[in-house]
Amino acid sequence: MRHQAAEQKRDRDTTDGLRRCALTRVSRPKDELLRFVLAPDGTIVPDLKERLPGRGVWVTAAKDSVAEAEKRNVFARALKTEVRIPQGLAGMVERLLAEAALGALALANKAGEVVFGAAKVEEAIGKGKVLALVHASEAAEDGCRKLDGKFRGIKGETALSPVRTLSSHELGLASGRTNVIHAALIQGGAALRFHAAASRLERYRTSGAAFAARNGLDTDKE
Repeated sequence: MRHQAAEQKRDRDTTDGLRRCALTRVSRPKDELLRFVLAPDGTIVPDLKERLPGRGVWVTAAKDSVAEAEKRNVFARALKTEVRIPQGLAGMVERLLAEAALGALALANKAGEVVFGAAKVEEAIGKGKVLALVHASEAAEDGCRKLDGKFRGIKGETALSPVRTLSSHELGLASGRTNVIHAALIQGGAALRFHAAASRLERYRTSGAAFAARNGLDTDKE
């Protein structure tokens, strides 16, 4: 009976778009977790696009959670079989998420949905064209506050959170520019996809509680 109840709970979670973290046993929306699958050679691999075949193991999308799942042998327990975990799995996932975010930024830039430089960002904000702001992780707080305040003054409660997880070097690699400190995403599908990918990376790099506090999110979901 207990096993049947657990299966029914798992089915309800799947139907509702929820998945249960194998580490914390808390059910959350899929975009707050990462899926891992077992490769044919018995190695655990991240399935960031959620397309690989096989039974998935879901873990909260935070670097410390993935590292803890590796340490506690959560993957083997969830799959009920021996597994091989690549050395530095948490770091591997971070690199893959960063590559996905930077690739999305490059596409948004190619589509003309990104402007660079504080002056052009301010101009775009004034014209009401901005979807979200992007600040290099090492950007000065005063400059970020100034631009964020202007953006929120126009967008109000609908303003998307700024992207602050990428360094100036990373932003430069994706845009083909140097010394990128401030940028703005112009409304469009490619820009929105980059914002989603960058937010996912930021959530991963930051502990769940810190990410929620920075972005005004509620993490009290059971």
